[in-house]
Amino acid sequence: MKLSKLALTVLTASSFLLAGSAMADQHTLKEKIQAAMTSDIRSTQETARDDNRKPLETLAFFGLKPDMQIVELIPGGGWYTKILAPVVADEGQYYAAIGAGRVADTLLKEPGFEKAKVTAQDARLWREDGARFYSLDVDSLGVSNLDMVLTFRNYHNFNEQGRRKMNEVAFAALKSGGIYAVVDHTARHNEPASNANRRRVDPVLAIHEIQQAGFELVDVSDLHYREDDELRFEVGAKSVTGNTDRWTLKFKKP
Repeated sequence: MKLSKLALTVLTASSFLLAGSAMADQHTLKEKIQAAMTSDIRSTQETARDDNRKPLETLAFFGLKPDMQIVELIPGGGWYTKILAPVVADEGQYYAAIGAGRVADTLLKEPGFEKAKVTAQDARLWREDGARFYSLDVDSLGVSNLDMVLTFRNYHNFNEQGRRKMNEVAFAALKSGGIYAVVDHTARHNEPASNANRRRVDPVLAIHEIQQAGFELVDVSDLHYREDDELRFEVGAKSVTGNTDRWTLKFKKP
């Protein structure tokens, strides 16, 4: 079937409009992330890690948008919280969940973070005597229909039960098409557990477990690939600290 000149003109114009809208969205995201990165709330120790962690490129890869409803799992001291929360403050919503006590008691009380919220406050993390990894008890994230759940360098902290529970509640909280964004330190495939790889995770294992929770693997990024990390040393060792090889995985809820 041949299209009329009018139809072709309309289709072409629509394509340009869609492309222009996507470019505008990316520009807005870039501006908001850069503004958050230069905020006075961030310490010099935090900004010193920007080149290594690449927050702008990482969040663009995951598809973050300023109007999204997002949850950050196990935010720790708030390195990523200080970027994520301001980016979605105007149009979206930021939640911190599981192990969020530090940011709740400090960062979220700061000016500009009034809208950010803590959820799943009944979540319990614990480590049995002599255990190397944490277990996790949480029924849900306490929110639903989310656009994105993110966690950075936390997957390695949990035993299998904890990892599967984290994946399960993330899946339940996301809407169809929602993104599960996960970054962690790389371990060799099928390497036996040792002190050297205690804070590393086999990416093949992670993909397998996350897919078993119902997610689809969408994309893999080499943003944090480090050829000179031989995967032999603990991530805090002087030879690799601040320069570990990390896998960056993007999943989607069908």
